[in-house]
Amino acid sequence: VQLVESGGGSVQAGGFLRLSCAASVGTISSYGIGWFRQAPGQEREFVGRVNWSGTLKYYTDSVKGRFTISRDNAKNTVYLQMNALKPEDTAVYYCAVGGGYSLREYAYWGQGTQVTVSS
Repeated sequence: VQLVESGGGSVQAGGFLRLSCAASVGTISSYGIGWFRQAPGQEREFVGRVNWSGTLKYYTDSVKGRFTISRDNAKNTVYLQMNALKPEDTAVYYCAVGGGYSLREYAYWGQGTQVTVSS
């Protein structure tokens, strides 16, 4: 499986972006997908995850109520809708196959997409 993230960009605080995580090789329809982010000088951190069917979703506290994960298995794609963005959301965002809350529970990481939120 190879994952490709897209949809990043620069927005002002309060704005929104929708990130996509698409499988360029293989299928992800049977797998859970997690979203992580890494700010400059910081460790990569968990943002949220979704199970294979899209029925179970979990988010880190700092994004609850603002970010929403969805998936379209027919398109082999998982989305991260990010609303009410804050400067502290600035990071490179990654998706990966797996489950749980820690990095080691995931594999097949994408290359990441940059999100920059200005105040």
